[in-house]
Amino acid sequence: MSISKKIWKPKAEPNKELVDVLISELNAPEMIAKMLVQRGIDSPDKVKKFFNPRIGDMHDPFLMKDMDKAIERIQHAQKDKEGVLIFGDYDVDGTTSVALAYSFFKDKFDKIDYYIPDRYKEGYGISNAGIDYAKENGLSLIIALDCGIRSVDKIEYATSLGIDFIICDHHLPGAEIPKAKAVLDPKRSDCEYPFKELAGCGIGLKLAQAYCQVNDLDEREYLQYLDFATLSIASDIVPIEDENRIIAHFGLKIINQQPRIGLKKLIEVSLDKKELSIGDLVFYLGPRINAAGRMDDAKSAVKMLIAEDEATANKFAEELQNQNASRKLVDQKITADFQEIVENNPKLLDRKTHVFFKEDWHKGVVGIAASRAIELYYRPTIILTRSGDVLAGSARSVKGFDVHEALEKCSEHLLQFGGHMYAAGMTMLPENLEAFREAFEKVGEEMLTDDMLVPKVYYDTELDVNLVNRKFLGILQKMEPFGPANMTPVFYTNGLKDDGTGKIIGKTAEHIRLNIRRTNDSLAAVGFGLADKLESIKKADSFEACFQINENVFRGNSSIQLMLKDVRITNDV
Repeated sequence: MSISKKIWKPKAEPNKELVDVLISELNAPEMIAKMLVQRGIDSPDKVKKFFNPRIGDMHDPFLMKDMDKAIERIQHAQKDKEGVLIFGDYDVDGTTSVALAYSFFKDKFDKIDYYIPDRYKEGYGISNAGIDYAKENGLSLIIALDCGIRSVDKIEYATSLGIDFIICDHHLPGAEIPKAKAVLDPKRSDCEYPFKELAGCGIGLKLAQAYCQVNDLDEREYLQYLDFATLSIASDIVPIEDENRIIAHFGLKIINQQPRIGLKKLIEVSLDKKELSIGDLVFYLGPRINAAGRMDDAKSAVKMLIAEDEATANKFAEELQNQNASRKLVDQKITADFQEIVENNPKLLDRKTHVFFKEDWHKGVVGIAASRAIELYYRPTIILTRSGDVLAGSARSVKGFDVHEALEKCSEHLLQFGGHMYAAGMTMLPENLEAFREAFEKVGEEMLTDDMLVPKVYYDTELDVNLVNRKFLGILQKMEPFGPANMTPVFYTNGLKDDGTGKIIGKTAEHIRLNIRRTNDSLAAVGFGLADKLESIKKADSFEACFQINENVFRGNSSIQLMLKDVRITNDV
């Protein structure tokens, strides 16, 4: 049992006057002008910045509240020869943040170390164990990245031990800001930084940028770490606009042209591709870096990222590859388990939300499993497992449903929670599970409409496949890097016909490859998870499709192909 048909919807028609301005002043093709205006790139100046990102357009780091205090505290630590601990979370954003800050500051302090909390023993964020580690090793300043904005009690504990904190976070603050020496977070209500959507590693990059400015260092001192910041942007699913677009544009160049040894080895074991996109970071590199913290110790990810010799890089890249393979098996097991739960209790499909629990599910993989559940059932989903004396879990959401807000409304049943609109984590006492499940369902009934529980494919515009050529692909490629706020364009076409050679592909026989007839030739198309549509396509006079366009490079040969998002037989709506 799984979700029914997807609804196809065109994106809102852009303002015609703004489209006409881009056409007349920039000689932009009408279709491209429409897509740009749809994305908020609605003036000639914005278009020029969009297609020509410049490092000089990055914001002044000192516009961020407390940045001056952070630099002053770092300089004080240098003057007094204090020991410094770089502290970060165990996911991609956290480990890249630690790799960036440690690499940047390691030759600027006599004594510096880094610390990643154990997902299973310490949980998310700043931990007493990490603070104790700093105390035991004579490290009196902790720079925390991608965590800390809600760690009021932990900062108080550190202060009692004579340890200061600089917090670099991008999560939503709670009612009280921790009393650290500096709290860098653009989402603070009292922070006037012009761009609010930096990843945690992006905050670390701004700290390094500020340090370079104050100390009159060459900007290359911090720009060399744009690759780390780009990995975090891709994996943390933050909007690729404004400053994130600049970072991702130049960070991808580093990854593709001059990858550091650790990433080079990870790329070699991950995929056979020369030019990586944001999507490749999301689907290939990110999961392998994440696997370290999910399956074992996230420090191995940091060691791979900061490796300076081939032997070390090889060792940890292979380790991450093996851990990711183990993670996949665990993921498949949890997915099979919750599918069985639904099969045995089909009334669950009538609920607005899903909360699944099993004692022995792997804590490090429940977030991925929650995403799998949404792919299958399209409901806000929480997957819980036992962690010591409590239940710990991850939530994932559907478009338009703020799962963090929903958890706030159920907070009386929780010990801890935190996260974003579409992803969050929480802990609770086992005896509160049923009460929480019903409270979460009640919130779902209040906040969710029936329309929100039907997956949708939004397409930019209708397109005649005869117009798909190298020139058109080249224009689309200039719009990269794609990601949230600048998603890969999706097109709609009807009247399509397969040339009769369409077939099912893939090890699990879930995908299809078609050759779509055109006026003078055919165009290859691939549809993941669409194997059940092949027979209907073959029998039908024509079919409709929503699709993306990409370049397929195989054994050195390049070709254009359509990536089918969904297909349906004409008039079968």
